[in-house]
Amino acid sequence: MATLNFALVNTTGSNNVYAYITGQAIDNNNALFLLQADGKTAYFPTSPSSTLTALSQDCAIPLGASGSTKTVTIPHIAGGRIWFVRDGKLTFYVNPGPALVEPSSSNPSDPNYNLYWDFCEFTWNSAQLYVNITDVDFVSLPIALALTNTSGVTQTVQGLPPGGLDTICTALRTQNSKDGAGWDKLIISKNGANLRAVSPNTGITLNNSLFKSYYDAYVDQVWSKYASDTLTVNTQAAAGDVTATVSNGKLNFSTGNISYNQPSTADIFSNSSGAFAVSGDSTKDAITARLAAAFNRSTLLTNTKQPNGEVVSNYYQNSVTNHYARICHATTINGRGYAFPYDDVGPSGGTDQSGSVFDGSPKLLTVTVGGLTNAVSENTVSETVPQSSVPPPVPKKPSRLAGLKNVWHKFSHS
Repeated sequence: MATLNFALVNTTGSNNVYAYITGQAIDNNNALFLLQADGKTAYFPTSPSSTLTALSQDCAIPLGASGSTKTVTIPHIAGGRIWFVRDGKLTFYVNPGPALVEPSSSNPSDPNYNLYWDFCEFTWNSAQLYVNITDVDFVSLPIALALTNTSGVTQTVQGLPPGGLDTICTALRTQNSKDGAGWDKLIISKNGANLRAVSPNTGITLNNSLFKSYYDAYVDQVWSKYASDTLTVNTQAAAGDVTATVSNGKLNFSTGNISYNQPSTADIFSNSSGAFAVSGDSTKDAITARLAAAFNRSTLLTNTKQPNGEVVSNYYQNSVTNHYARICHATTINGRGYAFPYDDVGPSGGTDQSGSVFDGSPKLLTVTVGGLTNAVSENTVSETVPQSSVPPPVPKKPSRLAGLKNVWHKFSHS
């Protein structure tokens, strides 16, 4: 069975950090997979008779003292996650299926809610290893990636610097002082310290009155503009360029009888509800991804061609925009990292924003939790990854990443 090494590096300053690795074992009929505490033994939970059944094996992988590196070995995995927790241990459960009950950042009754934890996501199959950091649901612990292939070339995503969470929380408070929209409500604290900053979509889950009509005026302006102008969307797929104008209250496209009602703020932040719900029509779903990205970045009033013709410096310039995403990108060392589900949308040949690394011939993945303390090595490739080389967006579940074809098993404690 094929295996691959991951090097997990602890730079948190804490000597009490654990990792967990979960996913679906591709070479074992996609069975639910966790790695045991020794970092090399697979654990395949069986279907329990009741919900919220405790794991029968210890899957908390100790990383050792700050500055230490723990090397683990994994098989081919789909829908993988590498979880990190500082100063505690995470609690996972198994439901009938079996289905894994993951830690929740949006359920205050979850046993992990008041812990410092975070994760990155990956899929490793016979074609490639694909890994990304993510702020789609929340941001807490800094995570950085370095993927070295068999030719010795390394790709990196540097992620948040040490103390990045505090920087983000300060910026959210500053933004709220400007517009009073509720950005400070995205900050979750513990004993007066910042625990995490959640995304607007997660924030709405915690408080359904948050951002209730935040985008309404901007959406009205977009609809007014395209009542007389023509919007062109490059699907970056077989349909190529498609055009649309507004009539009878809908944004109507010239192909496939595709149209959109005005999206709500919740639709825009989730990328997957209401007007932006997954349709199963590949052309419409490609358009949806690009519209959702343009609304989050607030570029539809300044550019009639989406996503081509855009540059990163034009993103988030309107006063009504996804300021959480803006702040996350501004805080990461190189500006890369998923901040909303379709953050991997971008102009062909443009700069990738998604914070991913991928290679068909991987040798070692190094994941650093706590923030990078050293400069990038000389053999590291450029951080500017051409957008055309990034796996294209695909329809996905809410608050999950467009570049990964994952099925996540969740259970509500409420």
